[in-house]
Amino acid sequence: MPILIAALLWGTTGTASSLAPAGTPATGIGSAALVLGGLLLFLTDRTAWTLPRRCGTRERWLLAMGAVAVTGYPLTFYPAVTRTGVAVATVIALGSAPVFTGLLGWLARQGRPSGRWAGATALAVLGCGVLVLGPELAGGGAAVDPVGVLLAALSGLSYAVYSLIGGRLIAAGHPSAGVMGTMFGGAALLVLPVLLGGSVQWLASARGTGVVLHLAVITTFLAYRLFGHGLRHTSAQTATTLTLAEPAVAAVLGVAALGERLPAVSWCGLAVLAGGLAFLALPGRR
Repeated sequence: MPILIAALLWGTTGTASSLAPAGTPATGIGSAALVLGGLLLFLTDRTAWTLPRRCGTRERWLLAMGAVAVTGYPLTFYPAVTRTGVAVATVIALGSAPVFTGLLGWLARQGRPSGRWAGATALAVLGCGVLVLGPELAGGGAAVDPVGVLLAALSGLSYAVYSLIGGRLIAAGHPSAGVMGTMFGGAALLVLPVLLGGSVQWLASARGTGVVLHLAVITTFLAYRLFGHGLRHTSAQTATTLTLAEPAVAAVLGVAALGERLPAVSWCGLAVLAGGLAFLALPGRR
């Protein structure tokens, strides 16, 4: 349940970002949200302050790799959105993340994905693709930028890496809030030069400040606290599949709040996605 709530909060990202002042750089929005949200995750949990000292050398390297992976997500996803559009970037990033997580977890000997997970993930990814790409499928989609596709796939890989690292450290007995706080606090410092190196005038406006506060507090600080708590009780493979609920939330929010319209094929995709997530979330027979 915490992971699904986190996905619900992440589903507000697109709507919130669309309210930013015109001309705001995509990487600027993502970097500002990560800097503020990451620092909030780090500063509000004391275990994050001492975790690197209490870890062994191997775990410190994992924390460092996790921070780099967290940094990679906004630096690849938002440019992918600019090049390919929200729909294509979302499908590739979120659809590839569970696949990367399953493969990397298997290679790292964190458990072989089950047939139940593989079936539910395939169904959810299919439903996600049909839901998000429905308007383009109905109207004849435009050519896709290969660089944008690569960037979106890299963002999915980044998400998979820090989810696996977080899950591994939490399973080793470290507090979930401390693990997330350390990784995101480190990522905030790494991405700070990117934010300061670009235009920050948009942050001085009320709309710019409001968008960043929402993305930092709601979709970063609160959502990743919930996501980390969920990783204590759920494998990273299952967690990344459950977060495919994010585009469903975003689509419904767009219809309800922004007056957008979805074609029938998108509603069919939403039903398939919901079925896949329900199949994965419901307890199986013993």
